[in-house]
Amino acid sequence: MIIKNLKKRLLTSLFLFFFVFLIFKSKFILIYSLLILSIFSILEFLNISKSIFKNITYYLFNSFFIIFISFFSLFFFLFSFGKLKVVMLIILLGCIASDIGGFVFGNLFKGPKLTKISPKKTVSGSIGSFFSCCIVVMGLVFYVTKNFNLNIFFISIIISFSCQLGDLFFSYLKRKAKIKDYSNLLPGHGGVIDRLDGIFFGVPVGLITFLFLY
Repeated sequence: MIIKNLKKRLLTSLFLFFFVFLIFKSKFILIYSLLILSIFSILEFLNISKSIFKNITYYLFNSFFIIFISFFSLFFFLFSFGKLKVVMLIILLGCIASDIGGFVFGNLFKGPKLTKISPKKTVSGSIGSFFSCCIVVMGLVFYVTKNFNLNIFFISIIISFSCQLGDLFFSYLKRKAKIKDYSNLLPGHGGVIDRLDGIFFGVPVGLITFLFLY
């Protein structure tokens, strides 16, 4: 079962890597993708929030999430052009690498659980997330600049930490709603939020960290 899920996850991730390059090549694809992903994310969140929140809290959390997704999409769009385009691409690929590294290392080495919030998360998986993100981000920055800056290592750590925090936050909501995935839209990943949970936190935090430390 693990091997089967791993194959699905890797195939979907390869498609997502290819898709990432497409959205940075075409403004039309970028806008269309942000619109579609935002709509699906909001629908998935609304679907589970009704079993978690009640009365005024339900409307407050839904409103906050809709505003957050709107600002995230605008943030992503604005910084996907000009000089920061390459930085945004590197951060996004680092987020994807963090997720894949966590899944692969966690299943290969297993070991102690990381937290009760998400029983499948392990310490080895967390280390794998940091390792994979660092390798991808530092490797891409070196490829682009032909220089190595120690700050990039710290930036990579912060990106991966933010991704894992986002993953745990949305996993906590799934646990509260007593569901496995937000949906089954993406094979091996679940729903759009299952795929973007870490990116929602990792991209903005990563870009802000880049601007301050690099």
